[in-house]
Amino acid sequence: MSYNPFSLEGKKVLVTGASSGIGRATAIECSKMGATVYITARNEGRLKETYDSLDRSYGQEHQMVIADLSNENGISALVESLPALEGVSLNAGIVKTLPVKFINNADLSEILNVNMIGPVLLTQRLLKKKKLTTGSSVVFTSSIGGVMISTVGNTMYGISKGGLNAFMKGFALEMAKSGIRGNSVNPGFVMTNILSAGTISEEQLKNNVAAYPLGRLGRPEDIAHAIIYLLSDASSWVTGHTLVVDGGVILR
Repeated sequence: MSYNPFSLEGKKVLVTGASSGIGRATAIECSKMGATVYITARNEGRLKETYDSLDRSYGQEHQMVIADLSNENGISALVESLPALEGVSLNAGIVKTLPVKFINNADLSEILNVNMIGPVLLTQRLLKKKKLTTGSSVVFTSSIGGVMISTVGNTMYGISKGGLNAFMKGFALEMAKSGIRGNSVNPGFVMTNILSAGTISEEQLKNNVAAYPLGRLGRPEDIAHAIIYLLSDASSWVTGHTLVVDGGVILR
C-alpha cells in the first residue's frame, strides 16, 4: 500500500455520539481509513445503522456499545468494555436555544452535562484506567457557535463548548509529557439532525448560507475529515489546537 500519513490502519478509535451527524460520519470515515472503530451512543437502533455502515475492507472487527455518557455509571461501563486506544473522537452534543433572561437550572444542567461534563469525565476515566496509549490522540468536537461568534439565544451552548475547549487545552498541556495529544475541531453550521430538527427556520437557514464565504453549510464529512487529520500521525506535532472548520464564516 502506498504511503499515507493520514491512514488510521492498525489504530483502535472510540467514537462517541456515533448514532447520527458528525459522530456517525466520523465513525464511517475512520473505518474507511483503516481504523477499528468502537462506537457508542444512547439510541440502539440508530447506532446499529452506523455499525452496519462501517467499512471492513481492512479486516477490522468493529464494536458498538450502548451507553449514556451523561451519567457516571454509563461512562464507567463503557470504559471497562474498551481495549487500549490510539484515538478518541468525542462528538456527543445537544443544542438548546434560550435568551439569557430565560435560562434555567434544568436546561443549563442538561446542556452542560452532555456537551462538557460528560466528555471531561470520560476523558478522565480513560486516563485513570490506562486506556490511552502513548502517542494516542483525543479530539473534542466543539463549535464556533457561542465561542468565536455569538448569536441570540446561544449562550448556554457557548458556555458548554467554551468550557470544553478550555479543558482540551489543560488536558493537552498535562498529557504532552506522556505523548498523548488533545485538540478540538470547531465547526460552523453543519447540516445534521440537530439543525434539521426544527431548531432553526428555513429563512434562518438561507440567511446562514448567505453568510458563508464558501457558499454552503458544512457536511458531517467535512468535520469527520478534520477529525481524521487530528487522529492520524499527520498531526503528530499538533496539540492544544482549536481547529476551525467553518467555510470561512468567522472571516466576516
